[in-house]
Order: sequence, then structure tokens, then C-alpha cells
Amino acid sequence: MKKLVLILFLSSIFLTQAAHGFDFHEKELETEESLWKLYERWRSHHSVPRSLHEREKRFNVFRYNVMHVHNSNKKNKPYKLKLNKFADLTLHEFVNAYAGSNVKHHRMFHGPKLGSGRFMYENVTKTPVSVDWRAEGAVTEVKNQGQCGSCWAFSTVAAVEGINQIKTKKLVSLSEQELVDCDTYQNQGCNGGLMEIAFEFIKRNGGITTEENYPYKATDGRCDASKDKGELVSIDGHESVPENDEEALLKAVSNQPVSVAIDAGSSDFQFYSEGVFTGYCGTELNHGVAAVGYGVDPDGTKFWIVRNSWGAEWGEGGYIRIERGISDSEGKCGIAMEASYPVKLSSSNPEASDDGIKDEL
Repeated sequence: MKKLVLILFLSSIFLTQAAHGFDFHEKELETEESLWKLYERWRSHHSVPRSLHEREKRFNVFRYNVMHVHNSNKKNKPYKLKLNKFADLTLHEFVNAYAGSNVKHHRMFHGPKLGSGRFMYENVTKTPVSVDWRAEGAVTEVKNQGQCGSCWAFSTVAAVEGINQIKTKKLVSLSEQELVDCDTYQNQGCNGGLMEIAFEFIKRNGGITTEENYPYKATDGRCDASKDKGELVSIDGHESVPENDEEALLKAVSNQPVSVAIDAGSSDFQFYSEGVFTGYCGTELNHGVAAVGYGVDPDGTKFWIVRNSWGAEWGEGGYIRIERGISDSEGKCGIAMEASYPVKLSSSNPEASDDGIKDEL
């Protein structure tokens, strides 16, 4: 029965992805005129406003990206690319706008990892062949960070939403904006941050409020402490997954969604559409996401199920499957380098109060 539910769930993900897709034909690449028509059709499809002067510059970027997508898809790769809403951005612009969390930079400044110093899943000896926390009801709908380097907040929230559902059996969409506005002692809102620092903030604050109560604005704002008078979701702390150890990450993800950092700075990542991503990516960690499961492709390729925060139009309905079990200890795109997860011991959440820590920060 669980297998059937999972199949139906994944089918709905692919249907959602297909509904947002943008296809083109090789004939549209043959002339300057046909390429311009393709560009205008793409702009209309994705509702991308450009002035006449800007369009001329953006068209050349679009032309380059179209050819990259086209040439890549002609090769026998286990993943495909598509002209998504980022198609007239250069890679540099894309990374700055959507993968600008500077995780590696923040780690250098903040020193050793925080947390309890223990790994509660160390003695796990057997893990399932596949796990998908979406099918278990522990993952909210894909969200969109916009042009704000707040992916660290989305990664943190996804992990907290997951463990809260596992413990309480109630899925609650939580507020990234509260972290952006209020967790500013060490994290830097739209200029990036670290997930483990955000976990510490949530613990010390007595919890985090809901998305409905403190909605996302995609910009840095002033902390509104009054929002914590609504529903709160609490955690008891957090732990780090042993660094550069995919087996340890597997143990953790088999038990709950986990915050991870990756290197998302490649053109193939920018235009990823479907399949198991085996393309180029380094380990310059610049983007916070959440590992919400893992599995094995029919051809035997192992993968991580990763929830992104670029909206449902990107990838497989907002998700990417990243190759798992490669020889590099850091994992594909550095996924095993900076993994952490919240700890929640109780099956209930505290009543909201006014004695949080926000005014101290």
C-alpha cells in the first residue's frame, strides 16, 4: 500500500513539473528571427518583463543558454535540462541571486560546528532501500525564496517542519521570514547564513511561528516579536552529521529530513529539469537545501531527494535528485559536508509567550 501511495505521489510531482515545462524545437534555433520569436514566447510563458533596451542584451544571454540546454539534452545523460525562468540570466547572475547563501564563507567566520557534539543515529545498523518523507506527509509544498539569499532559512524550516510532523503527526508550514528578520546576531538575512545557527535561534527563542502568522517577503525586514503570540513549533536542539560521510547522512535522512548545503553554481544545475543529476558541481558550498529522502533509479543509480526553494517550476516540481554514493567523501555537490538536523523530543509544542530572545538580539 505504501509503495502504491509513493508511486501516485511521485506521478503527481512529475505532472506538476510537466505543466510548468517549456519546450522548443530545433527548427526554432536555425535563424536569428526564429530565436527572437522563441525568446518572446519564453518571456510570455514565464511572465518575464523586460524593457526594449534590456531585451537586446538579454537575448544574447538567452541564445547562449538555449544552445547549452539543447546540446546537453542531445547527449546520453541520466538527467535533462529545460528553459526555466532563469533562461536569460548568466550563470554569474543566477548564482548571485539564487545561490548566494555563502555557506562556506559563513562557516569560515563562525568556526567549529555548534550542536550537542553527538550523533544520535550513529548506531543505526539497517536503513531502508528508499525513503521519501514527502510520501509520509512530513514535507510542506515547495516554497520560493525569490531573489534573496535566504536559502539557509528555507533549509532550516524544512527540517523543523519535518521533525515536528514526525513527532506530532501535524504538518505545519513555518516562517522563514521570522528567521530572516529576527535571527540576525550571526546570520545575515538575504545575505546568507548557516542552518545550525538558525536551529540555535529557534531553540533559544522557544520556537518558531507559522508561515501564515509571519509570511515571507523575500527581503530583509525589521523583527516583529509580536508575531510569536501565535502558534509556535519548538525544538530541543540540533546535531551535526559527521562531516564527509554519506553513510552517516543516509542514517540521518532515513529518520528525518536533514538540512544540507550544496554547490549549486553550474549551468546544468541552473537548468535542471528531471532525472538523476550526475553533472558537474564542485564543493564551494553556496546554497542551503533539505535532503528529504533517497532511493535507487531503475538503472541502479543511487540518489538523494533534495527539496529546493526556487519554486515548483524548477526541476522535478521544485526537487532535484542528486547522485548518491560517489567515490568523493564530500558527496555530489558537497552534500555531505555541512549536514545538520533539529532534535525534538516531545510530541507537543509549548504555548506562545512574550519572553523570547528577539529583543536581546
